[in-house]
Amino acid sequence: MFPEGFRQRILNQKYIDAEALLKALEKPSPVSIRINPSKWNKIPLDAVKVPWSRNGYYLGSRPSYTLDPLFHSGCYYPQEASSMFLEQAVRQSIDSLENIHVLDLCGAPGGKSTLLSEIIGQGSLLVANEVIRQRAVVLAETLTKWGSVNTLVTRNDPAAFGRLSGYFDIILVDAPCSGEGMFRSNIAIDEWSVENTVHCSERQKRILMDIWPTLKENGLLIYSTCTFNPGENEENIKWLTDKHEAEIVSLNISDFKGITEIDYQGISGYGFYPDKIQGEGFFISVIRKNGKQDAIHPGNHKKSELKPGKEDISVANKWTQFMDDRILKLGDEVFAVPCPVNDYLHLFHNLKVVKAGTKIFVVKKNDYLPSHEIALSNALKEGAFPKSEIDLSNAISYLRRDNFTLSFGLKGWDIVTYKNINLGFVKNLINRINNYFPVEWRVRMDMPRSGSENIIKWETNLLTG
Repeated sequence: MFPEGFRQRILNQKYIDAEALLKALEKPSPVSIRINPSKWNKIPLDAVKVPWSRNGYYLGSRPSYTLDPLFHSGCYYPQEASSMFLEQAVRQSIDSLENIHVLDLCGAPGGKSTLLSEIIGQGSLLVANEVIRQRAVVLAETLTKWGSVNTLVTRNDPAAFGRLSGYFDIILVDAPCSGEGMFRSNIAIDEWSVENTVHCSERQKRILMDIWPTLKENGLLIYSTCTFNPGENEENIKWLTDKHEAEIVSLNISDFKGITEIDYQGISGYGFYPDKIQGEGFFISVIRKNGKQDAIHPGNHKKSELKPGKEDISVANKWTQFMDDRILKLGDEVFAVPCPVNDYLHLFHNLKVVKAGTKIFVVKKNDYLPSHEIALSNALKEGAFPKSEIDLSNAISYLRRDNFTLSFGLKGWDIVTYKNINLGFVKNLINRINNYFPVEWRVRMDMPRSGSENIIKWETNLLTG
């Protein structure tokens, strides 16, 4: 089942029990989700906590995320459990998460980006990047659903970030790799070759060299992969620290049974092996930059062409909690940026911005069309729009952009909710409802006759911690 070159190599990896690992990789993948505490305060029925995550849970079986309105409204995200250890890497390695700049270099599909946006808080900035266009679109969608107001999404090759010398306090490089940790999937197995592991290692070195100048002095580089290959993991970290002034940051894993600490020529990394932990294969290491790094500070950029009008500001204030000096207008679109405007313009002039914070509305003639983004945003003001609660059947119809009726509501813009969680906008014309769920997000799956039997069942007790 597994490539012979892979089998032969892991037989000689001293911290791997090859026989046990291969048996574990023949078993089904665990199912896990991470709950969004800013939107949802319940835990799944019969779920088991992911030990290293405040809001991560293992599920007994895989639900239908596509047919669950709570997934589309950003109440949770189906994230692989091992990768949730990123939370420990951040929290244990930095004294303060206040007012920092963070880069998730390889962000799609968005699990780690939503985690970072959550733990750094609204006063900090996350730049979530993805070089591949379609994957960048998926990343922007994921962060929009999560309600993040502290995030920009960009689409750049790592080399482009060299123009932002000394800008970031934390950089996550979840590097493209040979994917051995995902060998429960035949796709990952079919794509593996010895040649590809070498290619991946060389590409990872290029990425690390490109991104290193972007990190501040004393900043943190968090490097991770989903492979077991030393040439893509600890050997790459050793290569990097030999070239630059840097030190390894040790993490405390005493509370987390099964994680393997890897010691390679003074380099510490942490391995997740499916025979020892409940999750996929994963590697992570944290490096602190000691060398001097000159920082390029944002200059003074022209803002006049992006200045919104008084009425634009008035409407934005009525609907959202964004500060006036974060609100900009480009063409007919009014949006709020997640950092001081000068910082935003500095990033805008150096990077390809896919999602510039949160779109608030579009001006069409004399009308203001609210954006789907604010319906899901944590910055939406309570009471800004009437809300209409709908059942599961109508919620699925809404997500499919099908016709449905509301039994009550005032004429005008409404937010439809499911279990009191915002799904998005409709325009209530009394005699009919115009559905404003984004066309590009439209669900095409039909609801099965079983109805809600294949979506997550939730406990009534609140999240703790």
